[in-house]
Amino acid sequence: MSPLLASVRLDEINTVLAGATFVVFLGTAVAALAQIRHLRASNELEALLTLSEQMRGAEVQRGLRYVQHELGSRLEEPAYRAELSAIGYVDPQRHPEMEACNWFNQLGALVKNRLIDRETFLELYARLVAYYWERLAPVIALLRRSRGAAQYENFEYLTLLARKWIADHPSGAYPADAQRLEIADVWKDADAAPP
Repeated sequence: MSPLLASVRLDEINTVLAGATFVVFLGTAVAALAQIRHLRASNELEALLTLSEQMRGAEVQRGLRYVQHELGSRLEEPAYRAELSAIGYVDPQRHPEMEACNWFNQLGALVKNRLIDRETFLELYARLVAYYWERLAPVIALLRRSRGAAQYENFEYLTLLARKWIADHPSGAYPADAQRLEIADVWKDADAAPP
């Protein structure tokens, strides 16, 4: 074999090996990206499950029930409002609404910083966020008197996103190409009758 022919074959072999190395490198990069995406999805799922567990926890449930059933009448009391507007620690034992405010504010921080997927979170919780903002806004206004506009800003931001999501999805996020199931409201007539 002539030295020229050996040199050409060696060049061809080097070119083929360089191409094969590139293909292996590209395959490794694609696999790494897929693994990172899977890990992120797993982390987001874990975060959503943790949020769901927190929501069912005793402290948050106590706060949510209090906001729903008692807060309105308590806010009529000047002394109660004064405790909220004064600078300093607000005791959640006396003010269970603080548990709800804190929880929604944490949720807002997670969504704002993209630690959980915004669309998935809003599909699950947008209406809950909007409902509780309406009930807690008077409390936040009192807190902001002495603490400034940054107080519960993540809850406020989350509410902004929730309201937009609700406006964009007034009937929810049910797939447009999926058939809805019939649900019989067997007590509709009985419940509509005057007592």
